[in-house]
Amino acid sequence: MTKRPILIHPDPRLKTAATPVGEITDEVRRLADDMLETMYDAPGIGLAAPQVGVLKRVLVMDCVKDEGEAPRPLVLCDPEIVWTSDARNVYEEGCLSIPDQYAEVERPAEVEVRWTDLEGGARRERFDGLWATCVQHEIDHLDGKLFIDYLKPLKRQMITRKMQKLKREKARA
Repeated sequence: MTKRPILIHPDPRLKTAATPVGEITDEVRRLADDMLETMYDAPGIGLAAPQVGVLKRVLVMDCVKDEGEAPRPLVLCDPEIVWTSDARNVYEEGCLSIPDQYAEVERPAEVEVRWTDLEGGARRERFDGLWATCVQHEIDHLDGKLFIDYLKPLKRQMITRKMQKLKREKARA
């Protein structure tokens, strides 16, 4: 497993829709392993392949946060939301590609997602709470959408300017 660099907004790859994985190969499994290592190291609860510069429809997530509870790493290839609840939830979201910036985003409280696992099997699960927010956030990444795209233009521009400044400072360091 290799920790991969996480792209920082603005980067055109973060605004590009990812292509389907199709067949599960060793390359896809390696990518998933690297993404899990990168996500846990960051630390984060979710990571989409475009965030590490790979424009494939792969995401990883693990929303287990309680001390002593076993981790539950999930790898979703070609995920698709097949049902959303009418009920809505508001969570303060952040993103590894937009470090130290948070904002409230409203999304469906529950979603059902269909995907392919790393063995090539078809999977389907209903998520709620933080899991539902996380899977929707990561699927948005696969579609070239960021959580700041849900914000009013002024707040979005402010965050984008902060990220541009952060990237300039990192480039100088």
